[in-house]
Amino acid sequence: MRPQILVVDDEPGVRKALDRGLRAEGMDVTVAADGPTALRLARTGSFDAILLDIMIPGLSGYRVLQELRSARVTTPVLLVSAKDGEIDQADGLDLGADGYVVKPFSFVVLVAQLRATLRRAASGTARGRIRLGPLTIDRATRTVRYDDADVPLSPREYALLEALATRPGTVHTKQELLDEVWGDEQAATRNVVEVYIGYVRRKLAAAGADGLVRTVRGHGYQLGEPR
Repeated sequence: MRPQILVVDDEPGVRKALDRGLRAEGMDVTVAADGPTALRLARTGSFDAILLDIMIPGLSGYRVLQELRSARVTTPVLLVSAKDGEIDQADGLDLGADGYVVKPFSFVVLVAQLRATLRRAASGTARGRIRLGPLTIDRATRTVRYDDADVPLSPREYALLEALATRPGTVHTKQELLDEVWGDEQAATRNVVEVYIGYVRRKLAAAGADGLVRTVRGHGYQLGEPR
Protein backbone atom coordinates (compact mmCIF):
# COMPACT_ATOMS: atom_id res chain seq x y z
CA MET A 1 0.00 0.00 0.00
CA ARG A 2 1.33 3.46 -0.90
CA PRO A 3 2.34 5.58 2.12
CA GLN A 4 -0.30 8.16 3.04
CA ILE A 5 1.30 11.57 3.67
CA LEU A 6 -0.34 14.72 5.04
CA VAL A 7 1.41 17.90 3.85
CA VAL A 8 0.59 21.06 5.83
CA ASP A 9 1.84 24.40 4.50
CA ASP A 10 0.16 27.76 3.93
CA GLU A 11 2.15 28.50 0.76
CA PRO A 12 0.27 27.23 -2.32
CA GLY A 13 3.47 26.81 -4.31
CA VAL A 14 5.06 24.64 -1.62
CA ARG A 15 1.93 22.49 -1.29
CA LYS A 16 1.75 21.99 -5.05
CA ALA A 17 5.44 21.15 -5.39
CA LEU A 18 5.39 18.66 -2.51
CA ASP A 19 2.15 17.10 -3.74
CA ARG A 20 3.60 16.56 -7.21
CA GLY A 21 7.02 15.46 -6.00
CA LEU A 22 5.89 13.01 -3.33
CA ARG A 23 3.36 11.41 -5.67
CA ALA A 24 6.18 10.88 -8.15
CA GLU A 25 8.02 9.09 -5.33
CA GLY A 26 5.14 6.62 -4.91
CA MET A 27 3.25 8.28 -2.07
CA ASP A 28 -0.36 9.41 -1.77
CA VAL A 29 -0.69 13.00 -0.58
CA THR A 30 -3.37 15.01 1.18
CA VAL A 31 -2.74 18.74 1.66
CA ALA A 32 -3.90 21.27 4.23
CA ALA A 33 -3.28 25.01 4.38
CA ASP A 34 -4.07 25.86 8.02
CA GLY A 35 -3.82 24.50 11.53
CA PRO A 36 -7.47 23.61 12.22
CA THR A 37 -7.78 21.65 8.96
CA ALA A 38 -4.48 19.89 9.64
CA LEU A 39 -5.58 18.93 13.14
CA ARG A 40 -8.95 17.62 11.95
CA LEU A 41 -7.33 15.45 9.30
CA ALA A 42 -4.41 14.29 11.42
CA ARG A 43 -6.56 13.30 14.41
CA THR A 44 -8.07 10.51 12.31
CA GLY A 45 -4.76 8.66 12.54
CA SER A 46 -5.12 7.68 8.89
CA PHE A 47 -1.72 8.96 7.72
CA ASP A 48 1.65 7.23 7.78
CA ALA A 49 3.53 10.52 8.23
CA ILE A 50 2.90 14.27 8.41
CA LEU A 51 5.00 17.12 7.02
CA LEU A 52 3.95 20.00 9.24
CA ASP A 53 4.99 23.61 8.71
CA ILE A 54 5.26 25.54 11.96
CA MET A 55 4.08 28.97 10.77
CA ILE A 56 0.52 28.27 9.58
CA PRO A 57 -2.70 30.21 10.22
CA GLY A 58 -5.33 29.23 12.76
CA LEU A 59 -3.11 27.03 14.92
CA SER A 60 0.65 26.90 14.77
CA GLY A 61 2.40 23.69 13.83
CA TYR A 62 3.63 23.45 17.42
CA ARG A 63 0.05 23.62 18.69
CA VAL A 64 -1.18 21.06 16.16
CA LEU A 65 1.59 18.68 17.21
CA GLN A 66 0.85 19.25 20.88
CA GLU A 67 -2.85 18.52 20.38
CA LEU A 68 -2.06 15.35 18.42
CA ARG A 69 0.23 13.96 21.07
CA SER A 70 -2.25 14.88 23.81
CA ALA A 71 -4.87 12.88 21.90
CA ARG A 72 -2.39 9.96 21.70
CA VAL A 73 -2.10 10.18 17.93
CA THR A 74 1.34 8.69 17.30
CA THR A 75 1.64 9.41 13.56
CA PRO A 76 5.25 10.43 12.79
CA VAL A 77 5.61 14.19 12.29
CA LEU A 78 8.40 16.04 10.50
CA LEU A 79 8.26 19.73 11.40
CA VAL A 80 9.17 22.13 8.59
CA SER A 81 10.29 25.68 9.34
CA ALA A 82 12.48 28.55 8.17
CA LYS A 83 13.67 28.82 11.79
CA ASP A 84 16.98 27.03 12.14
CA GLY A 85 17.82 27.83 15.76
CA GLU A 86 18.72 25.05 18.18
CA ILE A 87 16.00 26.12 20.61
CA ASP A 88 13.33 26.00 17.90
CA GLN A 89 14.36 22.49 16.93
CA ALA A 90 14.58 21.37 20.56
CA ASP A 91 11.09 22.74 21.26
CA GLY A 92 9.65 20.77 18.35
CA LEU A 93 11.37 17.54 19.35
CA ASP A 94 10.29 17.98 22.98
CA LEU A 95 6.67 18.25 21.83
CA GLY A 96 6.95 14.87 20.10
CA ALA A 97 8.20 15.61 16.59
CA ASP A 98 10.13 12.85 14.85
CA GLY A 99 12.33 15.24 12.90
CA TYR A 100 12.90 18.87 11.94
CA VAL A 101 13.48 20.11 8.38
CA VAL A 102 14.78 23.65 7.76
CA LYS A 103 13.57 25.72 4.78
CA PRO A 104 14.78 26.03 2.11
CA PHE A 105 15.35 22.31 1.93
CA SER A 106 16.61 19.88 -0.68
CA PHE A 107 13.72 17.77 -1.93
CA VAL A 108 16.05 14.77 -2.23
CA VAL A 109 17.07 15.11 1.42
CA LEU A 110 13.47 15.66 2.49
CA VAL A 111 12.35 12.45 0.77
CA ALA A 112 15.25 10.55 2.35
CA GLN A 113 14.26 11.79 5.81
CA LEU A 114 10.63 10.97 5.16
CA ARG A 115 11.44 7.44 4.01
CA ALA A 116 13.67 6.92 7.04
CA THR A 117 10.84 8.07 9.29
CA LEU A 118 8.42 5.69 7.61
CA ARG A 119 10.88 2.80 8.01
CA ARG A 120 11.36 3.50 11.71
CA ALA A 121 7.61 3.64 12.24
CA ALA A 122 7.06 0.39 10.33
CA SER A 123 9.77 -1.47 12.22
CA GLY A 124 8.74 -0.14 15.61
CA THR A 125 5.07 -1.03 15.64
CA ALA A 126 2.13 -1.88 13.44
CA ARG A 127 0.17 1.05 12.08
CA GLY A 128 -2.29 2.27 14.66
CA ARG A 129 -5.94 3.12 14.63
CA ILE A 130 -8.00 5.24 12.29
CA ARG A 131 -10.71 7.20 14.08
CA LEU A 132 -13.54 8.99 12.31
CA GLY A 133 -15.96 10.10 14.98
CA PRO A 134 -17.58 6.93 16.40
CA LEU A 135 -15.89 4.75 13.76
CA THR A 136 -12.63 3.07 14.82
CA ILE A 137 -10.52 0.92 12.51
CA ASP A 138 -7.78 -0.95 14.36
CA ARG A 139 -5.12 -1.76 11.79
CA ALA A 140 -3.12 -3.91 14.21
CA THR A 141 -6.00 -6.34 14.78
CA ARG A 142 -7.87 -5.57 11.52
CA THR A 143 -11.10 -4.99 13.43
CA VAL A 144 -13.77 -2.30 13.12
CA ARG A 145 -16.09 -0.79 15.73
CA TYR A 146 -18.82 1.85 15.52
CA ASP A 147 -19.65 3.31 18.93
CA ASP A 148 -19.76 0.17 21.08
CA ALA A 149 -20.74 -2.21 18.27
CA ASP A 150 -18.39 -4.55 16.45
CA VAL A 151 -18.63 -4.44 12.66
CA PRO A 152 -17.84 -7.97 11.43
CA LEU A 153 -16.10 -7.67 8.06
CA SER A 154 -14.50 -10.27 5.85
CA PRO A 155 -10.79 -9.69 5.04
CA ARG A 156 -11.73 -8.23 1.65
CA GLU A 157 -14.44 -5.99 3.11
CA TYR A 158 -12.00 -4.78 5.75
CA ALA A 159 -9.34 -3.98 3.14
CA LEU A 160 -11.90 -1.99 1.14
CA LEU A 161 -13.02 0.04 4.16
CA GLU A 162 -9.42 0.68 5.21
CA ALA A 163 -8.57 1.90 1.70
CA LEU A 164 -11.45 4.41 1.89
CA ALA A 165 -10.53 5.46 5.43
CA THR A 166 -6.89 6.23 4.71
CA ARG A 167 -8.05 9.35 2.85
CA PRO A 168 -11.41 10.30 4.37
CA GLY A 169 -13.44 12.67 2.22
CA THR A 170 -11.38 11.87 -0.87
CA VAL A 171 -13.18 10.31 -3.83
CA HIS A 172 -11.73 6.93 -4.78
CA THR A 173 -12.48 5.65 -8.28
CA LYS A 174 -13.48 2.02 -8.82
CA GLN A 175 -10.20 1.42 -10.61
CA GLU A 176 -8.15 2.83 -7.72
CA LEU A 177 -9.99 0.62 -5.24
CA LEU A 178 -9.67 -2.37 -7.54
CA ASP A 179 -5.91 -1.85 -7.81
CA GLU A 180 -5.44 -1.30 -4.09
CA VAL A 181 -7.69 -4.04 -2.70
CA TRP A 182 -7.62 -6.73 -5.41
CA GLY A 183 -4.19 -6.00 -6.87
CA ASP A 184 -3.37 -8.05 -9.94
CA GLU A 185 -6.15 -10.63 -9.60
CA GLN A 186 -7.09 -11.10 -13.23
CA ALA A 187 -10.64 -12.26 -12.52
CA ALA A 188 -11.51 -9.09 -10.59
CA THR A 189 -13.46 -6.37 -12.41
CA ARG A 190 -14.79 -2.96 -11.46
CA ASN A 191 -18.19 -4.52 -10.86
CA VAL A 192 -16.82 -6.47 -7.91
CA VAL A 193 -15.95 -3.16 -6.23
CA GLU A 194 -19.60 -2.10 -6.42
CA VAL A 195 -20.70 -5.46 -4.98
CA TYR A 196 -18.32 -5.21 -2.03
CA ILE A 197 -19.21 -1.58 -1.39
CA GLY A 198 -22.76 -2.88 -0.94
CA TYR A 199 -21.58 -5.51 1.54
CA VAL A 200 -19.65 -2.94 3.58
CA ARG A 201 -22.56 -0.50 3.59
CA ARG A 202 -24.99 -3.10 4.87
CA LYS A 203 -22.69 -4.15 7.71
CA LEU A 204 -21.99 -0.55 8.71
CA ALA A 205 -25.72 0.24 8.60
CA ALA A 206 -26.44 -2.72 10.90
CA ALA A 207 -24.07 -1.14 13.44
CA GLY A 208 -25.76 2.27 13.14
CA ALA A 209 -23.38 3.83 10.59
CA ASP A 210 -25.76 4.14 7.66
CA GLY A 211 -24.61 6.61 4.97
CA LEU A 212 -20.95 6.59 5.95
CA VAL A 213 -19.80 5.24 2.57
CA ARG A 214 -21.09 7.58 -0.10
CA THR A 215 -21.35 7.38 -3.87
CA VAL A 216 -20.09 10.35 -5.87
CA ARG A 217 -21.99 9.77 -9.06
CA GLY A 218 -19.78 9.42 -12.11
CA HIS A 219 -16.59 9.41 -10.04
CA GLY A 220 -16.47 6.78 -7.31
CA TYR A 221 -16.83 6.42 -3.55
CA GLN A 222 -15.77 8.29 -0.44
CA LEU A 223 -15.89 7.78 3.29
CA GLY A 224 -17.63 10.80 4.76
CA GLU A 225 -17.88 12.18 8.26
CA PRO A 226 -20.41 10.36 10.46
CA ARG A 227 -23.81 12.02 10.33
